[in-house]
Order: sequence, then structure tokens, then C-alpha cells
Amino acid sequence: MAQSEREHQIDEPEKVGHEVGVEESAQEWDPAIERKILRKLDFGILPVLWFLFLVSFVDRGNIGNAKIAGMTKDLHLVGNRYNVAVQVFTAAYVAFGLPANILFKKIGPRSLPAMMFLWGLTVIGQGVTASYQGLAACRFLEGMCEAGFVPGAAYLIGSYYKRDEFLKRYTFFFGAAIVAGAFNGLLSYAIAKMAGVGGYNGWRWIFILEGCTTVLVASISFFLIVPFPQQSKFLDPKEKKILLARLEADGANVKHDQLRLLDALKDWKIWAATMVYIGAEENASSVVAFQPTVLSGLGYTSSAAQVHTIPVYAVAWVLSMTCAFFADRLRQRYIFAMVGMILTTVGLAIEIAQPKAAGARYAGMFFLTSGPYIVMPVTVVWLAINLGKGYKRTVGLGVLIAVGNCGALVSANVFLTSETPKFHTGFSVGMGMNMLCAIGLTWLYIGLRMENRRRDKTERVWNGTTEEDLARLQDLGDQHPDFRYSL
Repeated sequence: MAQSEREHQIDEPEKVGHEVGVEESAQEWDPAIERKILRKLDFGILPVLWFLFLVSFVDRGNIGNAKIAGMTKDLHLVGNRYNVAVQVFTAAYVAFGLPANILFKKIGPRSLPAMMFLWGLTVIGQGVTASYQGLAACRFLEGMCEAGFVPGAAYLIGSYYKRDEFLKRYTFFFGAAIVAGAFNGLLSYAIAKMAGVGGYNGWRWIFILEGCTTVLVASISFFLIVPFPQQSKFLDPKEKKILLARLEADGANVKHDQLRLLDALKDWKIWAATMVYIGAEENASSVVAFQPTVLSGLGYTSSAAQVHTIPVYAVAWVLSMTCAFFADRLRQRYIFAMVGMILTTVGLAIEIAQPKAAGARYAGMFFLTSGPYIVMPVTVVWLAINLGKGYKRTVGLGVLIAVGNCGALVSANVFLTSETPKFHTGFSVGMGMNMLCAIGLTWLYIGLRMENRRRDKTERVWNGTTEEDLARLQDLGDQHPDFRYSL
């Protein structure tokens, strides 16, 4: 077969499936139009999702603040009961993560505020419960309702942006968790002063007021959340046409999207990224749940412990955004994820080596908090941009974030109350989990690099000529012979 004929057989299918006018729109692109579209996307999508995640993380982390505000005594949280209350949230989050994300894909983005409304009710329930059993039940229900939010939001953001635009946007969104860590300490400190109002102790008001805020925010955001790009209405017709053309040119599109659960679960990339996330999440969740307790045990008063978490999270936010910006700019995810892993290692080493030095351990918290909040968003985006768009990406993100939260199950069981405030077992296990993170990152990088080299050396000739053959080619997503993985 002549070379020109082989090129024709490879190139022709790429022209099939474009929407009417897409190629004409592509010819009209100019930097000014693209910048205008990106501005509309940034202001139309990110602020609402960012604020929803801020509220979500406040709800998730407020149990740590309530613990040192009197909850332990009132609910008789003896032994490891507090750890169990933390753990059941994660158990539900892991169990319901994948089905909740598939449900999100089927129903659409408005399911996100609906989830939030439901978990807001469970947070209020934590504030009025009279028993440990009630607290555990509410935490389980909260985890079930929150399970689909983060992977769903990640999918929604990624559906609007090209591969090299996604990370800094998702990191901005994920930064709400960092801001919540700082904000939650200050907010809890203020709310706890309401002790005695209505006959409730301060820790109850933390749950009640934050839960009511969640319900209100969810009700409003139901009307503000954007749909998927194909149904979007906040762009004019020309802008929408260009947006869809940009996304198609970015690759990995799936024309006839179908749920093939088992095929998606066989993809090694999902499990390599999940290994990374488990290691990072174990250390991140230990910070969220136990940092106030660590600081309180080092001699800080309850209110001082809350306030001292603020600069820790502020530094983590700056570092995570900086790494995301350069990772997108340089198109290098592995290097910056490893930077986060190294920062975590330094923080853990300080916590283990200096158990009695309050100043040194406080400094270690800066490293320990920053590291995971660099690794986690990089990992989510790195996996997402290397999966086909559609249900495969939905499954991948659902597995990554749900199963990845098994790391929180580990931290809930190794930070033992009897070891307060040294937590030698907890931080030592954290070091091992961080090494797991490094192994997963390296596996993912080497595997993607080897696959790119194999595709570069292999001549792919597509011999199909029927419409069914061409449709099958369009549905290959990241398995398309012309697709190259991002490193």
C-alpha cells in the first residue's frame, strides 16, 4: 500500500463526527476570542463550585474542632469512639463514591447541590444528637451524601477545559479545602463562644450553624450550577461552537458514550493514581482531623490551637497554586507531585524526631499540610486528562477519590488517643503511606512514558470503512492511536 493511501486511512476518520460548523469555527479562532471564552468559563463555573466545596470541607472537618470544644465529654467519647466517628464517614464515602459519580453523570450537575442539601441535614443532626451512636449514624449518612460531590465537580470542571488548562482550575477549586481548614478553625473558635445559648454547648452550635448554612447555600446554588458543555447557555452560539471545537481538538472524545464499567476498571492508570491518592489522603486527613488536637496537646489553649491552624493552611494554598501553575505551564505533572511528596516527608520527619518541641512540630505542620494538598489535585487531573472523556472518566474519578479515601480510614485508626500529642504510630504510618504515594507516582509516570514511546514506534493503520467501523474508532478515547498521554 502506498504511503499516501495509508495516511488517508488514518487521517480520514478524524474528520468524521465533527459538528456542523466546527471546522469553520476552528478557522476563526484567535487568542482574543479564546481568552474571552476562558474568562466566561472561569467566572461562570469555578466560583460556585469553589464555594460549595468550601462549605463541604467545613462540614467534613468540623468534627475535629468540635472535639476540642467539649464534644468528647458531652457524648462520652471514651477509648477510640472519636476515631470510629471519623472512620464511618470515610467508610460511607468509599462505598458510595463510584455509584454516586455515575448517578451524577446520568442526572447532571444539578445533582451536586441536591447532595449538599441532604448532607447539610446530617450536619445539623450531629449538633442535636444526644449520644455517640447518633453522632456515628449522622457521620455515616454525611459521608454517603458527600461521596459524589468532589469527583462530580472534578468531572464538570474537566469537561469545559483543555488538558493544559485543567490543573490550575481544579487546584483553585480544591484550594477551597485548604481555605476551609484555616477558616474552620477561626469560625469554630467564634461559634464555640455561643456556649449556653439555647441551652446548647458551643460544640453543638458549630454543627447546627454550619449545617444550616449548607442547606441555604445548596438551595441557592441549585439555580447557579452550570450544565455540561453541550447544554450550556451562558455562552453565545459562536462561543459555544468554538468551545466544543476546542474540546474535540484536545482529544480523547467519545462520540457514543456508554457505561462499560468492567472495561474501565481494568485500566491500570486508575489503580496507579489511586495508590498515590491513598497515600496522600492518609496524611491530609490526619491533618484535618488531628491537627487541632496535636496543637492543643503541645500546650496551646483550645482557641489558640484553632487560630494557629490558619497560617498553616494559608502557606499550603500558596504552594499548591504555584505548583499547579507551573505544572500546567511546563506540562510536567510528575515532577511537581514529587515536590509535594518530599514536603510531606520533611513534615513527617520533624513530627517523629521532635515529639516534645512545640515550635519545631508547629513548623513541621506547614510541610505536612502543604505536601498532600499539592499531590492530590495533581493526581486527580493527571488521571482525568489521560482517560477518555465520558463514562470512563466518570468511573476513573469515582474510583480514584472514593477508594483513595481509604487513606482516611488508615489515619482514623493509627492516631491513637493514648499517644496524644506525640502520635508516634500515626506519623510513622504516615511516612510509610507517603512512600506508597511515591511508588504510585513513579509507576504512573514510567507507564505513560513507555506507552507513548510504543505508540510513536508503532504504525497504526485503520482498515475499517463502514460507518460502524468509524464509530468504533471515535469511541476509542485515550486508546485512539493518535492519542498521547500527558506526563
